Amino acid sequence: MANSSEQTDRNSSDDESFNLTAIGGTNFWFDQSFTRLVYFFAVITVVVLFLMSWVILHEALPAIQEFRLGFLWGEDWDTGNQIFGALPYIYGTLISSAIAILFAVPVGIAVALVTSENFLPSSLRITLAFVVELIAAIPSVIIGLWAIFVFIPVLEPLQKWLASNFKWIPLFNTEDPSGTNMLTAGIILAIMILPTMAAITRDVLMAIPKELRSASMALGGTRWETIFRVLLPAGFSGMVSAAMLSLGRALGETMAVTMVIGNSAQISASLLDPAYTIPSVLANEFAEAEPGLHIGALSYLALILFGLTLTVNIGAVLLVKWVGRKNK
Repeated sequence: MANSSEQTDRNSSDDESFNLTAIGGTNFWFDQSFTRLVYFFAVITVVVLFLMSWVILHEALPAIQEFRLGFLWGEDWDTGNQIFGALPYIYGTLISSAIAILFAVPVGIAVALVTSENFLPSSLRITLAFVVELIAAIPSVIIGLWAIFVFIPVLEPLQKWLASNFKWIPLFNTEDPSGTNMLTAGIILAIMILPTMAAITRDVLMAIPKELRSASMALGGTRWETIFRVLLPAGFSGMVSAAMLSLGRALGETMAVTMVIGNSAQISASLLDPAYTIPSVLANEFAEAEPGLHIGALSYLALILFGLTLTVNIGAVLLVKWVGRKNK
């Protein structure tokens, strides 16, 4: 028994000696300082997050005390009579972001496949990936101006055609679309979040071992069967993370959406009607808002947006963990 315990202790000590990431033993002062610096910045990040939440909550308290949860489904926004409701802005934020995800996810996956697989020469793949990622460096104001002067004039005839030929569908039931509406805002958001979706998905696909591709083709699978039955399922959790990160970006986008959505606080089933989002109303009204309920209502909206974004991120983490456990 003594020999067996000694052998076990010897094996455990040998394992620790080969563990290059073990924190025991002698560390240089530089390693210790770097570790403490990393912990410090991690704590600072958490502190800043809670400080932001406290400031927003403190500013929103007058509106929270006045309207309570009724603020979430109130539809009136009358600054003169101090009546405020958030439902049109929540609706516009969620629907425009959903339209953006609907367009950005398939296009982003397609771009990631083209730039990660050997459909094109290597130099062309790298150039295409760089050009797509370059969209992320364009300021949102520039994209908004481009949408006003270039994109909307091109898209408006199509919207008028949809309204005249498919008016019986509630999504296109608008008399005379002007071009600044929910659909335009959703497409512009899709363009803005496309680099995030494409870049992360490309990294996920390139991280998949090449042996999976070779094994699939060795078993007789075609290129497209390998992509749809092997690569995409293997990278599903990473693509979900990319989509959720893109959705978080879409929920908080401000200037480009403000310039093209029409800024009309209404709830309409038609995507060709003007709408409003939470970031847009914050950008338009906060500078001129009067202290009291107006500032409180805008801060309440900011708190709701913060909660939506946090919910999306938490949901993404839980979904990725669930998919990971399911694939084991």
